[in-house]
Amino acid sequence: MQFSLQEFLTLTFTLFAVIDILGSIPMLISIKQKPGGINSLKVTLISGGLMVLFFFVGKPFLNLLGVDIRSFAVAGSIVIFILGLEMILGIEFFKPEQGAPSGTVVPIAFPLIAGSGTLTTIMSLKATFERSDKNEYMILLAILANLLVIYLVLRSLNLIEKVLGKAGLMAVRKFFGVILLAIAVKVFATNASGLIK
Repeated sequence: MQFSLQEFLTLTFTLFAVIDILGSIPMLISIKQKPGGINSLKVTLISGGLMVLFFFVGKPFLNLLGVDIRSFAVAGSIVIFILGLEMILGIEFFKPEQGAPSGTVVPIAFPLIAGSGTLTTIMSLKATFERSDKNEYMILLAILANLLVIYLVLRSLNLIEKVLGKAGLMAVRKFFGVILLAIAVKVFATNASGLIK
């Protein structure tokens, strides 16, 4: 297993942008203030479990549905592109269900952290890596790195809010939105050519 620092940082940064834990801080703070609060460790473990499960079981599940891995990667790139637009424009395309209960699993672990965007990105990255003969297990290392960041952010919500402020959080969100658009275009370009005949 060959370790590439550049690939590791690229993957970690990509997942960090999709998960957008910093952009979720205002929502997390409001949930933290409710009775029961947030169990940082439990949230991290559940969301991590979902990501790792999807990494291993995602492809067989797609095969069961008869969906090609490239098709999924292209569909994933579109979802990532829309998420990027959401972050830049401040428009909500993916509206949460009304009356969904607050809690550790819903909506924090899923869909806030390990949501459709994150799971789709993991599958899209895996598809791209398989096609280029790169070490796909680098994605697992990137997931673990992000879980560490998620845990630290959840433990430090109040401090982060004070340091960044509302303007700072908005700037970070828009910056990562642009990064997501670029990632989406790259994933689309890598996988779309094989689908069009």
